[in-house]
Amino acid sequence: MGAWKIGVMIESFRLDVNGGIKKAAELGVDGFQIYCTSGEMDPDNMTAKKRREFVAFVGDQGLVISALCGDLGKGLLNAETNRWVVPKCKAFVDLAVDLGTRVVTTHIGHLPDEEKSEPWRVGVPAVREVAEYAARKGVSFASETGAEAPKVLRRFLETVGSPGIKVNYDPANLVMSGYDQLGGVDLLGKYIVHTHAKDGIRRKDGSCAEVPLGEGGVDFPKYLKKLKSAGYAGFLTIEREVGEDPAADIKAAVEFLRQF
Repeated sequence: MGAWKIGVMIESFRLDVNGGIKKAAELGVDGFQIYCTSGEMDPDNMTAKKRREFVAFVGDQGLVISALCGDLGKGLLNAETNRWVVPKCKAFVDLAVDLGTRVVTTHIGHLPDEEKSEPWRVGVPAVREVAEYAARKGVSFASETGAEAPKVLRRFLETVGSPGIKVNYDPANLVMSGYDQLGGVDLLGKYIVHTHAKDGIRRKDGSCAEVPLGEGGVDFPKYLKKLKSAGYAGFLTIEREVGEDPAADIKAAVEFLRQF
């Protein structure tokens, strides 16, 4: 067995919550990430009793929660939507505390290079507000990579300047967007608190596609060596968003990662 902690995104199984968690346990992974943006996992639907029951259920499966996914599909760069997105993100943080995980991931939206732009003007205080709230609760609010170059994201994180703002590193997103998957670890290493194990390709015409682990452009041996050098010892959480048999693909991905 390899040295890395292996997780899986529960939604990748395309099963209900309990079925997906049981399937993850069957595959022998160490933990999982789960969306908390709607349905039964929405904080508004998770009473105190349900939160306790969920924690007990996860423990009974021999698993831990690597992170919650609090991506509402709106980002945090729009003043109008931020009126409800920011409070909702804080609710995700509270749910994370109650469920025993210390990471909430999200997509903050596409950052332009220009720091004087409207997205930066709106996004910095909004992300700072959530990140400061998270920090007080002992939680990391982690922005996923891929929408912009790592150097742009690092400038944004430095501008936010909160100990609560971190990174969910997805090397496949960077490959598919045409950015440097390895150099990004050098730039963002100190911020990385969670990762997605995913693979992808970017074609010469600019189109891209997700592919099974080991079949795309992510150089896993070098990438994992970079993560280790950066001091990262957290989860490699498998995310499979396409494919006709996701369970089989995830099983193969677990076996692939266990070799490292």
